[in-house]
This record gives sequence, structure tokens and C-alpha cells, in this order.
Amino acid sequence: MFSLLRRRTQTSEGGLALERGALGLPQGGGRLECQVVDPVRVPLQASVTVLDQEGRPTAEGSTDPYGLFSAAVPPGDYAMSVVCDGFQPRQVPVQVLAGARASTGVIELAVAPLPPTPGPGLWDIDPDHTAIRFVARHLGLAEIHGRFNRFSGHLWIADRMREAQIEVYIEAESIDTGVPSRDGHLRSPDFLDVAAYPDLIFTGSDFVHRGGSHWTVTGALELRGVCRTVRLDTTYLGLRTGMEGETRAACKAVTELHREDFTLTWQKMLTCGIAAIGSTIQIELDIQVVQMSQPTGRLTGV
Repeated sequence: MFSLLRRRTQTSEGGLALERGALGLPQGGGRLECQVVDPVRVPLQASVTVLDQEGRPTAEGSTDPYGLFSAAVPPGDYAMSVVCDGFQPRQVPVQVLAGARASTGVIELAVAPLPPTPGPGLWDIDPDHTAIRFVARHLGLAEIHGRFNRFSGHLWIADRMREAQIEVYIEAESIDTGVPSRDGHLRSPDFLDVAAYPDLIFTGSDFVHRGGSHWTVTGALELRGVCRTVRLDTTYLGLRTGMEGETRAACKAVTELHREDFTLTWQKMLTCGIAAIGSTIQIELDIQVVQMSQPTGRLTGV
């Protein structure tokens, strides 16, 4: 006990370094800490950036499952910038002294207001400002990136957003990975079989708000004559007025497909070499829709 007390009260440089090391403090620096919570004091996993007086990032990271963040920095005045999706960002000033801990205490984030959703009626997908991409693994190593170049679709917004509907028609023949020989094989009966199944069709009819700008859109994807339920994790980006005065809405969405769900012939694909493309395919969508000028009833194909 007395030896421990003596170590804590040493005044030599070596003793001070040992004490700071035990406290997690760097030589000549300090440590700042915070906890991030929501309005009902539930911890949030937020992104935190420590900015110096010039606004330059000095340290950054994420809070842990308990909402806690800690970083060692040189002495000085800082601002802790806290960002969490679905909540309003905050900046909190903090001063760090050498050999000491500085805490902002609990940082409470207010819920961000919801962006206005598209108004009721029919909206057209704008193919010039929409992208449908996919990513797959090759031999479990490098990623193969591709896209579909031709597609069309409509979004019908009901009075209740939960009851909205969407139809998307993707021309299978328009698949493009940047390698003509591979694209030709992907169009063949070994894979998409575009002669027999010219379109991939997605019809969604269940829009569920997950908080903030996050939604889940659930629907059916028809591929090679097989229909499977697909859930799109969607981030709504809001409304804008276009250059010609038109009203536009935009979102991003991702989902994951498994080739075996669509009854692809594995042995044949293996002999052809296409099995080198992974069985799991990530789908990424950037979608813009434009409001039609004339009111229209709900979609007939859903």
C-alpha cells in the first residue's frame, strides 16, 4: 500500500510518465471524453470528430455501444462535432490541459425533423438521373462492378406513405460489367437467359419508416421466371425543384441477392467458369423520380 502511494506521489519525470500512462494519458497531452445519448437518454453509436481552432480534424472515431468516446490529443481548445443519422448534429467546445482529462459530459442529440415526403400521385423514375449497380466477388478476391443501362419504372404515392407502390422494369440485356465476353456470358442461358426472360421486375408495396431518413421497402423481385421477396434498405434524400421547375425526389437503396434463390444451374456454371463470380450479389440503387403533371390512379401492375 505504502509503495503504491509513493509511486503515485513521485515528482520525477519518470514517475509522472508512469502515472500518466496508467491513466491513459500521453506524455505532454491530455484526454477528452464524452457520452452521446438520444432525448430519452439511450446511448447512440455516433460519429465524433475533434476539431482544432482552425476547424481541422485532430481525432475522429465512433462511440461504443454505451455511447462513450475518448481520444488523446495535445493540449488546446477544441470542438467535438457529433453526427448520428436521424439526429441533429452538435458541436460542443472543450478545453484540454496537459496531463488531465477533459469531459463534455453527456451530449444529447435532438431528433432531426423528417424531410417532406413526395406528395400523393404518380411519379416517374428518371433514367438519366438514376443508376442501378451491382457488386460481386471474383474468386473470393477482387470485386466485379457492373450496372444495368436500361430500365423504367413508376412510383405511386398514396395518402399514407406505408401504402405506396413502386414498379421497376430492368432490361436484362443491358447488363454491363465493362468486359464484353463476360457480359455475353451473363446474358446467356447459364445466367440471366435474356432471350427467355428479357426483364427483371421489382414490385414493392410495403414502405416502412425506420426512423430518421431510413425506410424499408419490401417487394417481389422476378428474375429468370423466379419470384422472391426482397427488402431494400432505403435512405430518403428529400425533395428538390429541378431546373425546369419540376418536383423531384431521391433516395438511395441497397439489398443483397443470393444466386441460389433464383435456381441457377451450379454445375453448368462451374464448367463454364462463371462460378468464379460469387454467389452473393450486392445491389445498389440511386433513384430520382419526377412528379407527373396529371393525377393518375394507383399502379395496375402491383
